[in-house]
Amino acid sequence: MLSIHDLRVDYDDFCAVHDLSLEVGPGEVCGLIGPNGAGKTSTMRTILGLIEPTYGEIRILGASLQEDHELVGRAVGFMPDFPPVYEDLKVWEFLDLFASSYRIPRPLRKDVVERHLDLVGLTEKRDAAVTGLSRGMRQRMMLAKTLIPDPAVLLLDEPASGVDPQGRIDLKNILKKVSAEGKAVLISSHILAEMNEFCTSVAIMERGRLVVGGRIEEVNRRIMGDAVISVEVLSGADAFRRVIAEDGHAAELHAKEGGVFEFRYRGDAEAAGELLARLIGAGVRISSFSRRKDNLEELFLKVGAKELS
Repeated sequence: MLSIHDLRVDYDDFCAVHDLSLEVGPGEVCGLIGPNGAGKTSTMRTILGLIEPTYGEIRILGASLQEDHELVGRAVGFMPDFPPVYEDLKVWEFLDLFASSYRIPRPLRKDVVERHLDLVGLTEKRDAAVTGLSRGMRQRMMLAKTLIPDPAVLLLDEPASGVDPQGRIDLKNILKKVSAEGKAVLISSHILAEMNEFCTSVAIMERGRLVVGGRIEEVNRRIMGDAVISVEVLSGADAFRRVIAEDGHAAELHAKEGGVFEFRYRGDAEAAGELLARLIGAGVRISSFSRRKDNLEELFLKVGAKELS
């Protein structure tokens, strides 16, 4: 869907992006992470065709951006961090205006606007003036506007900035839905705890270079080591120890207070689920079974980046 190969972006004698290669496939939500000056914005602006790369190639849906400059308008949806809005319009009028600019026929526009208002949770604000919207609501409105032309690739710059907790939950659900539809999503953000919820893959940049990239689970395992599983056993401790000892993914078992056991685990989420099923099948009564969630902030700091943007 989105493919970047050996991208370099220079500003006079300063290299903003240095030989970046990145793939975001169908259904993938990739978090572009890095401190100030890492090259995230330059990368996005180059994908949008706003900056001419020094060299390298960007392909969208298999076509070269350098050879087809209108490709961005047809296939890419972009939501900037601080998007400009028309203050004197109502919310539905704002979306209707852009639906018109996207050449959606007039008879279809009302349904398109209502559907996207519902998607981002702004149905009750359809007749509200844009000027009275909070920053979080403006973010929702701009996301609706970005999704109207049904782009294959989404570029989102700080989409959760200023959004309340319910809005972040809504955003997570929207991203799950668009990724399930096969869209490729690239998100630039510094709110790493929230990116944990949104992303299936990660690309960490520092000083214009890609430090590490790939599926979150794979990168986390490679950089942070094996996952840690914590289990609270109510009864059947002997059977529990036996099943764990027989599992080829489990490392040494450590007993904690209150019947809690922890161990490092090399298996993926599916393997962990199968382990839990075996434990229950062996008659072990379990109060809790948790696999440490991949933590982007720990990963970000582990690879050497010290300052969040």
